[in-house]
Amino acid sequence: MLRLGGHGLPVGPEAGPEAFARAHVAFGYGAAYVPASLTAADSSALAAWEAAFAAADVTLAEIGIWRNLVTPDDAVRKANLAFAADKLAVADAVGAGCAVSYIGSFSAGTDYAPTADNMGAEAFDAAVETVRYLLDTVKPKRAKFALEMMQYSLPDSVESYVALIKAIDRPMFGAHFDPVNIIMTPRVYWDNAALIRECFDKLGAHVVSCHAKDIVLLHQAALHLDECQIGEGVLDYREYLTQLSRLPREVPLLTEHLSTLAEYATARDRIFAVGDTVGVRFKHRG
Repeated sequence: MLRLGGHGLPVGPEAGPEAFARAHVAFGYGAAYVPASLTAADSSALAAWEAAFAAADVTLAEIGIWRNLVTPDDAVRKANLAFAADKLAVADAVGAGCAVSYIGSFSAGTDYAPTADNMGAEAFDAAVETVRYLLDTVKPKRAKFALEMMQYSLPDSVESYVALIKAIDRPMFGAHFDPVNIIMTPRVYWDNAALIRECFDKLGAHVVSCHAKDIVLLHQAALHLDECQIGEGVLDYREYLTQLSRLPREVPLLTEHLSTLAEYATARDRIFAVGDTVGVRFKHRG
């Protein structure tokens, strides 16, 4: 059984943990994003969030960090690392699967902007040092720290993720998977099922959370790949759900980057429909 989660609910986290957890169940979600507003200093609130979602049988999947963790601006990098450490501590306190971020960029003043410096040996070493620093500082016991694969920062491929896992050498470093982010050529675009299989073959033991969206190749003079609503691109959700369901543990799948409740409902229903075709069931599906 799989657990789908996402945004688009009629109530937000400000309604409180019990109401927010119930809203997930009512929407057919079995997993949830951890609200980024939570801080490690508020231990009583974190306990309430863990209890409410456990009672509703909704998995707290991940908390997003989304800060530039390797920027050459020292003051900004230190602030971003402190923020990341706090969110990893939150994830651990509520029993979430992971805290996730992109590693960032060596282009100062940006989040993960493209620059050649992001792809070399120094960038790899910086990623290793950064992840080790966060894990050795927070020392999480339940939540893992994970990096989202991106097009122009590390890890940018399954192979580079495997290399990072070996180099970082920390059991609480996990893998995050979003296949759309590493579809970068027409060949892979048309045969993305092979990419999905490769990821689960090589990273399956480490995957702690996954994102769900879709991708479309636009007919333009220069190569242009863009995100789109699930079911309106070519991502092979039959293969994606099949591979997820074969893992020996539940790994949540989270929709993202949509705007309205109706759009998230459409994404949910299309994923459920694919699940029906491959014999995959979802927790709390209505």
